[in-house]
Amino acid sequence: MDQLPFTDDTVIFGLLCLCLGFVFYTSSIKTGFWSKFYNVVPTVLMCYLLPAILASVGIVDESSSMTYSVASQYLLPAALILMTLSVDLKAILNLGSKALIMFLTGTVGIIIGGPIAILIVSIFSPETVGGVGFDAVWRGLATIAGSWIGGGANQTAMLEVFKFNQDNYGGMVLIDIVVANLWLAVILFGVGKSQKIDKWLKADTSSIEELKQKVSTYTAKIARVTTLQDFIMILFYAFVGVGISHFLGHHFVVFLQDNFEVIRDKDKILSSLGSEFLWVVLFATMLGIGLSFTKAKNYEGAGASKLGGLFIYILVATIGMKMDLGKVMENPGLIAIGLIWISIHALLMILVAKLIKAPYFFLAVGSQANVGGAASAPVVAAEFHPSLTSVGILLAVFGYVVGTAGAYLCALLMEVASKV
Repeated sequence: MDQLPFTDDTVIFGLLCLCLGFVFYTSSIKTGFWSKFYNVVPTVLMCYLLPAILASVGIVDESSSMTYSVASQYLLPAALILMTLSVDLKAILNLGSKALIMFLTGTVGIIIGGPIAILIVSIFSPETVGGVGFDAVWRGLATIAGSWIGGGANQTAMLEVFKFNQDNYGGMVLIDIVVANLWLAVILFGVGKSQKIDKWLKADTSSIEELKQKVSTYTAKIARVTTLQDFIMILFYAFVGVGISHFLGHHFVVFLQDNFEVIRDKDKILSSLGSEFLWVVLFATMLGIGLSFTKAKNYEGAGASKLGGLFIYILVATIGMKMDLGKVMENPGLIAIGLIWISIHALLMILVAKLIKAPYFFLAVGSQANVGGAASAPVVAAEFHPSLTSVGILLAVFGYVVGTAGAYLCALLMEVASKV
């Protein structure tokens, strides 16, 4: 025990992989205790919590570890490239206007919900939404905006861009996980009542049947047995793209700072546009979209997005290791912000679905493509029909595309709201 805490990154990384392996192995067990456990506790929460426990009880020392830095600087932009590699913008448009309207409604609900929630909570608990500098609550809430418009990759991007004090980050992760999964539970409950809901919405569900056929054909077309060459080429696209993104991000920030005082001045609201990491994320996303117009998109059939998902979970584990569990419940008022925020999103989704007579499928998947991203949107889509799983992936990928910009706008609005 004299060796504790571990400070060697090779040992720390091994322990993080141990945590991920344990979670995914036990969550794959469909009977007995573990089946019941994961019906209550989300898998992704365990991927945060186990590394957090290792750090909180003194088994590992994250203060000198480079694992998070490597994961955020290398694996995050690689994941973004791989997750946008297969985006088919034409196919998204072919889903029909109602699918896109519901998805974008969900995005707008998150963007406006954050600042409105801050304004409401500030009326009876101004200290809850306060804080100065890197401790400012709005900076932490920006990471939730990133998570709820796209997923974990955009969440980490917002953490890097707005530099929220990571000692307090555990509270934000708690809001994200608890509130988002409460809403997911409501969504999944509604799947069983979808016929009644569609009748109330007066929705025409014939387009859903067309979608099932299209998606089944597409999935069968691209699926193949992955070879070593496939893996090498996937890494080629991912990490050459990472290098290009860092190169362009660095030089573009230098250009901005040299030519725009509003970005050089750290006290200005647009100063965060001078964050090199923001532009790395944006350039990585654009490279992924660009590759989607080439034959590179066929590597989705070899598991490109799955490898991207692996990178995201490694990132999640490194973030979890930085959480101080002792501070998670220091500010329960933050939960109120999260509940108000997601309620605004939900009410807006229901209102628009009623107005345009959109099927519940589009409401459910459109919402989860925002709030849950690639982790839960495919799960929700599959609850309607297994062949629709990739529709959830498609919209979730679209969430990655708009997530950074949407979360960034939401963060700026929350900064303004917190100062009112």
